[in-house]
Amino acid sequence: MFNTLSGRFLILTTVFVMLAEVLIFVPSVARFREDYLKTRLERAQIASLVLLADDIIAPDLEAELLENAEVYNVVLRRDEVRELMLSSPLPETVDRTYDLRQSTPYTSIRDAMLRLFTPEPEVIRVIGDPVREGGLVIEITMMTGKLRAAMLEYGLNIFYLSAVISVVTAGLLFLAVRSLMVRPIKRVIDNMKDYAADPEDARRIMQPSTNVTELREAEQALRSLQTELTGALKQKERLAQLGGAVARISHDLRNILTTAQLFADRMETSQDPTVKRVGPKLVNSIHRAVSLCENTLTFGKAEEPAPSLNWITLADLTGDIFDSERLSAGDHDISFAEDIPAGLTLRADPEQLYRVLSNLVRNARQAIETSGKPGEVAVQATETDTDWQIRVVDTGPGLPQRTKDHLFQPFAGTNRKGGSGLGLAIAAELVRGHGGTLKLEKSGPDGTAFLMTLPKEIDHEA
Repeated sequence: MFNTLSGRFLILTTVFVMLAEVLIFVPSVARFREDYLKTRLERAQIASLVLLADDIIAPDLEAELLENAEVYNVVLRRDEVRELMLSSPLPETVDRTYDLRQSTPYTSIRDAMLRLFTPEPEVIRVIGDPVREGGLVIEITMMTGKLRAAMLEYGLNIFYLSAVISVVTAGLLFLAVRSLMVRPIKRVIDNMKDYAADPEDARRIMQPSTNVTELREAEQALRSLQTELTGALKQKERLAQLGGAVARISHDLRNILTTAQLFADRMETSQDPTVKRVGPKLVNSIHRAVSLCENTLTFGKAEEPAPSLNWITLADLTGDIFDSERLSAGDHDISFAEDIPAGLTLRADPEQLYRVLSNLVRNARQAIETSGKPGEVAVQATETDTDWQIRVVDTGPGLPQRTKDHLFQPFAGTNRKGGSGLGLAIAAELVRGHGGTLKLEKSGPDGTAFLMTLPKEIDHEA
């Protein structure tokens, strides 16, 4: 029980209530002592009234009056005259004198605690004001034994009452905590255990039900986490199935493309001017498709092979991509522009860089086609002492917010009907393989721009 939240809460509540009662106990005992002494003063004053009727009283009556008042002597000061009203022999000398007229909360608490922790009886003198203006000052002498016993009895009564209040309060809070906090928390824990047994079962996802704001936020956060995890696990399974399907398709497609490559090679020997102009581009395209299929079959992982770096003339690579995209654009009013310094060369993997730029240019062209308006796709390049910077800019309608939020995530970053959402994810991975970065520089109603940065020195250990 001591290791449970409710059990510890029960113990802490009991301790804190007892501590509060202790803080109340000290001034309460001090007040009780002061009231006790004032009561003895009042009794002594009443006993001294007998002398007002007769100046002389019998010794037996005097002793009885003093015994009832629980004092030894009574001194009353009237009209500036100090008069011993009642008296009896003192068992010992007076040890302390207390003037209640000058008592403060501090002195009252100090004297009360001193009395509690002084077990030996003492004779004390108490000075106070008479009631109902029965004189100027009244003094008594008394023993402290009965005073201390009364204070101890009063203190024990407070302790027992405090203990009962503490137990009852702690018990009620214990039940309240179990109902309002422990049970909802245990329900969350049970759900987590149940969900962990089969995280792909959407029926096990947490359903928030508590009305406590903080616990409901925790339940909603857990539900969101479980929903994302379940979706990720299902997507992982689909990706695994897709990987197997892609491998089989790539195998058959490689065989088909190999045959097409043989016929394309023969076309290069044709003397027809059109064939001579288009033939090399067709051969290069088929060669790239065959290489991609072979990489898919040989690599067999959700990663790209390390880039094979060579010096590339960027304008030539961009020209090949633009030629292909112009054919794909057909009758759409789309222009393609290059802003590349003459003779700019960079060190990269030709096939991988072609795939990156081809994906970016194709996406830009398709975005303009979707808008139904004329537009332009441009590739811009600059060079610094440390890197090459390549921008692919279009005048399309911009990317929707959902696409921006999942831009480089596979199967999540597409905004085009029929798109797979793999293009940008593949492009970003290929650029990272070169030690560079690919990021969305801007996107709005006036167009979109992607910035690719390739370092001039690649950290092969990264």
